[in-house]
Amino acid sequence: MFTNDLPLPPLPLQSEQKLRKVVPGVSYEIDKYETLEAIDEVKQAECECCGFKEDCTQDYILKVKNSYSGNWVCGLCSEAVKQRLARGPKMAMQEAVCSQRDVCQEFNTTTRINPKLALTRAMREIAKRSCENRRSKNLSTSRLPRNTSCVPRIDLINH
Repeated sequence: MFTNDLPLPPLPLQSEQKLRKVVPGVSYEIDKYETLEAIDEVKQAECECCGFKEDCTQDYILKVKNSYSGNWVCGLCSEAVKQRLARGPKMAMQEAVCSQRDVCQEFNTTTRINPKLALTRAMREIAKRSCENRRSKNLSTSRLPRNTSCVPRIDLINH
């Protein structure tokens, strides 16, 4: 802060002329360089299987939609769809996407709402498969029939 309120001296004529020469030179230099490419606008895309939302360019959204029968799917669901196509019998892309959508909907209606119930169902399925495996193994091997019980009878009346 200046305490002196004296007016500034005028700029010499020479420096004013130099300034005028520099400004057009800068604009000339700027015009020599290539203009930057237009930056693609980012849009929000929603996965048609799981509902995940992601910011993507329009080009990327179109590329994914073209790859998955007009459906935009996130990276995780796209991998699941690819695996489904690779491991199963010949299946159309649309069927694989619909199958993944069904899996996601089942997950969202059970596991997310009630994780304890989902865990119980999963444990029940594991137990059921284990029991079925044991039965199929036992059917192939011969079984010894039991004539008598291994546990002796307990006489509760005499005690």
